[in-house]
Amino acid sequence: MEHGGAKHHRERLGEAIREEISAIVEGELGDPRIGLANISSVQLAADARSARVYIAVEGNGEDAARALQGLSAARNYIRSEVTARLHLRRAPELFFVLDPSQQQSDRIEELLNRVKKQNR
Repeated sequence: MEHGGAKHHRERLGEAIREEISAIVEGELGDPRIGLANISSVQLAADARSARVYIAVEGNGEDAARALQGLSAARNYIRSEVTARLHLRRAPELFFVLDPSQQQSDRIEELLNRVKKQNR
């Protein structure tokens, strides 16, 4: 069982990492593939050696795939910058994944629009 203080620390560290990655993506990466990608959350593993970075992308599935490619290409740069800015001893390995909540909300909106059209 995990100690409550350790879990709280990991959550705070995850939020700090999210903020730094967001700043890097918005201001420093010139890769056009990334486009309108937003960092929605970061989930650190229990040992803090890896982190899933959830991204939300404006656009279609093709835009999301390009954004993931761009972020994956910049992974080492982002990782080293986060380590330096947060003064971490060990940088977590970063894994970029699409935020499923964005896809779910898009699907719900699509279904609601269908229902509205049928009720007219």
